[in-house]
Amino acid sequence: MKYSLSIVLGFLSLTGFAQTSKQLSLSNGKVQLVWESTAAGWRLQKIAAQKGKQWQTFAQASGENTVLYAAEKPSELPQQTFKTITGEEFPGEHYHYQTKQWAESTNPVSLNTAGQATHFFPKEGKQAGKNSLTFRQETETATISTEWSLDPKFPQDIVVKQTLVAKKGGYFSLASPSIATVSEPNLAWATVPGYFQGNTMQPNFVLAYAYGHGIPSLPVIYRERCASTLSPMISTKNGLTLSVIPEPGLARDPWANDKITQIDWNIGLSHMNRKAQLSPTLYFPVLGEPKSALKSGERISYTFRYSLTNGDWFKALNHTVYDIYQFKESLALRQSKQSLTDRIQKMHHYLTDPKTSLWNVEEFEGKKIGAQSYLGGVVGSNKDAMKNSDYGAMWMLATATGDSLLTKNVLPYAENFKLVQQETNNGFFKGAVEGQYYLAKSKKFVEEWGAVVEPIALTYYTLLDIGNMLLFEPNDQELKERLRFGAERLLTWQKPDGSWAVAYDKKTEQEIFKDVQDVRPTFYGMIVAHRILKDPKYLAAARKGADWLIKNAVETGRFLGVCGDARYAPDFATGQAAQAFLDLYDLTKDERYKAAAITSAKLYTTSIYTHPIASHKLKTVNGAQKEDWEISQAGLSFEHGGIFGSATRLGPIQLASHAGMFIRMYGLTKEPIFADMARAAAIGRDAFVDPKTSVASYYWQAMNRGAGPYPHHAWWQVGWLTDYLLAEAELRSGGNVVFPRGFVTPKVGPHQTYGFAPGMVNGEKASLLIDEKLVKIDNASVDYILAKSDRNDKVFVVLLNNSAQPSDFQFTAGSQKTVAKKLPPFGLEVVMIEN
Repeated sequence: MKYSLSIVLGFLSLTGFAQTSKQLSLSNGKVQLVWESTAAGWRLQKIAAQKGKQWQTFAQASGENTVLYAAEKPSELPQQTFKTITGEEFPGEHYHYQTKQWAESTNPVSLNTAGQATHFFPKEGKQAGKNSLTFRQETETATISTEWSLDPKFPQDIVVKQTLVAKKGGYFSLASPSIATVSEPNLAWATVPGYFQGNTMQPNFVLAYAYGHGIPSLPVIYRERCASTLSPMISTKNGLTLSVIPEPGLARDPWANDKITQIDWNIGLSHMNRKAQLSPTLYFPVLGEPKSALKSGERISYTFRYSLTNGDWFKALNHTVYDIYQFKESLALRQSKQSLTDRIQKMHHYLTDPKTSLWNVEEFEGKKIGAQSYLGGVVGSNKDAMKNSDYGAMWMLATATGDSLLTKNVLPYAENFKLVQQETNNGFFKGAVEGQYYLAKSKKFVEEWGAVVEPIALTYYTLLDIGNMLLFEPNDQELKERLRFGAERLLTWQKPDGSWAVAYDKKTEQEIFKDVQDVRPTFYGMIVAHRILKDPKYLAAARKGADWLIKNAVETGRFLGVCGDARYAPDFATGQAAQAFLDLYDLTKDERYKAAAITSAKLYTTSIYTHPIASHKLKTVNGAQKEDWEISQAGLSFEHGGIFGSATRLGPIQLASHAGMFIRMYGLTKEPIFADMARAAAIGRDAFVDPKTSVASYYWQAMNRGAGPYPHHAWWQVGWLTDYLLAEAELRSGGNVVFPRGFVTPKVGPHQTYGFAPGMVNGEKASLLIDEKLVKIDNASVDYILAKSDRNDKVFVVLLNNSAQPSDFQFTAGSQKTVAKKLPPFGLEVVMIEN
């Protein structure tokens, strides 16, 4: 058990705690902590970590303890409001999805103003062993003992167990002692992963707390829900990182037994102590939550660790993820019941059936336009909204299968939808899209959440969609003209510093959302324009936009999301930025863009859950038994995180658009976390896949209810699964299996388009092929990619073992004899089938 609660008859005795020394210490070859007995109590005088052959100290050692107490349960209602930098009350009346989450995130407990705080340096201390110490303190409300010990397995870690015995009834919360505080001049980086990261303090609370644009100046307490990795961290300018890590099992389990427990709040995480000093802090229990209610004589205890890392936040993150929360071991549990290849093939059938895919063809301005029903929230919708998603995946699947149900019944109408969606009249919005969604009953295009036009939407729904179509149809002059319309508009809207506005009001043409910057990869549209239209001015604009984004987002950790209904809470656009920089590097060979791509990808690892530790524990899920690892959040990414993102209620998403990009990043950096996170997101996620359609649910909370109100998501799923498999093939083959990559998909992340040009398989030109009748494999852990030789004399079968264990399987190709094969963990083999 990670905490205990019991009735005791007396209070902890202080017998044996007579001070026999003026100093107490813990040290080994990696860390040093020295306490000194003072009039105020035992204070930490030195905290240091070894860096090379020298010791580096944290300048402001402390050791101050804090306990919170409230006689009554604190109010759950906010007691103050906050304004944006432009003076509006946040989040605003139109954003009802965010109102409740903002309210609970600004109540007294969340703002860390609730209860009475007692600060102390413990009066009594003793050496309990060679590598352990114990301190005790009596306060008016409780007796607190704290046991400190060095971890023999991880010598940079100090394990701490705190125990509180209540002297009177009420609500209690223990804060991890502040072993060191970091001054602002000495700050290099601070993060509560999943909530914010950055290198400077942000005086505007909304920007810091809602968007993570700078470090909050208030000692707010964050919940587990969107804490991707449970470890607040602060890096100093002398190259050390201090982090606090709760013992596994202390935080809430989002599905503890037989129902969702996503919003339970067991622990609090902060970058500050109660006095608003920069010091990574853990709170347990959370004041006012069930475990915090104690009667006189009741006891509660918890365990956590401090880690003093000789290195930056990313090194410290890896320690928490791998050493403490056993991410590699969790990945090893994952086994697929349906191959990813089979999912793509089954979704092909889903998408060619108008009934299952909710495909509609409507008449608009003399054209027949086609799109899928969208039953989510859209302003003005009367259950008549329509939308298309991944145009690159549409054209790829049609080309690879040669299916006339796609080439004749889907693509022409989807292309018409794109043409009429674009504004072509001369004026301020020429080249932009009138809206993501078409309302069939009122016959108009609208945006998701109001009458706004966003430059990044122009990048997405004009330049990316049309650009991906032009990869397959390079001679379509009408599409080229429309692409140029969009490129010229985006170029016109670019500001002198290289940035773009977040949005313009559709009626007034005035810039709106001036309270946030467009720290998103809007510049990618200029990459598309340059690759297709070959005009150097577009590449110059892309570089100018990228340079601005490096300075204002990558170097500062500040990103913005693309979902209007979430008021642009940071989301998958951060991962998309990594691929955008990588594509710009491929065009320019400018090392700055490669470095920015890697840094952005590292930052995006904090959008991936790494807890709880997955296991074989049986749980009941919608009436069926599942093992814990089957429904684990570990390895999945947010739609949007932070204090008012969808993950606070619905959990992460299955749309792992970043998986292929992470595999590419692993190829560049050899950082295992990229490959492991990609594979954890892709493999063994069958509990979220609708068995009838092979379409995965979007939100974790929905489990396996399929596409639900978002049938167009199946195209994105085809797209990201293909990108992941082809990225793995290129990586594992050492570049012997490689296909040209097109442009990223709009909105949901960095996965890219394939199939518009031949690739290379073992030195031969070959084109992607999808033919579910050609190959049979009896092991769902083994995926395959088909490629037809350009000489038309053979088909290559690229076999991929997507399992951390060796895989035995039977392989049958066409009428050929079944052959037994074996692949090592995450192995690859290329088989040729002669025509």
